[in-house]
Amino acid sequence: MMVIESWKPEETYELGKKMGEEARPSSVYCLNGDLGVGKTVFTQGFASGLGIREPVNSPTFTIVNQYEDGRMPFYHFDVYRIGDISEMDEIGYEDCFYGDGVSLIEWSNLITELLPDHVITITIEKDMEKGFDYRKITVEGM
Repeated sequence: MMVIESWKPEETYELGKKMGEEARPSSVYCLNGDLGVGKTVFTQGFASGLGIREPVNSPTFTIVNQYEDGRMPFYHFDVYRIGDISEMDEIGYEDCFYGDGVSLIEWSNLITELLPDHVITITIEKDMEKGFDYRKITVEGM
């Protein structure tokens, strides 16, 4: 387990970028944290680390956005609004999780029964006593 302190959004972005640069095919990253903690900033950095140049936004209403212009396919899931776990079957999650790309799943705690045995979990937390932009980022499974 690794704990990183981020004092501004740029640091969260850079951590995401570094992890994206190190990502390998068939890796699954579970990104957890409350609304507004910086999951999208982290994900934008992660995509940059994969070499993706197009804008990356949270797929809140589509469940998954796919990006092909990096060094491997990138599947960005946001399962916050998932109504039923069978929706994951409908979008072909297995091809994403076990294929040649890398998957990053926001709110992965809602689909734990579908996750592979080995995932990398990133948890982002605020601590207002340390400042508005402070984030504690815990990485497990690397």
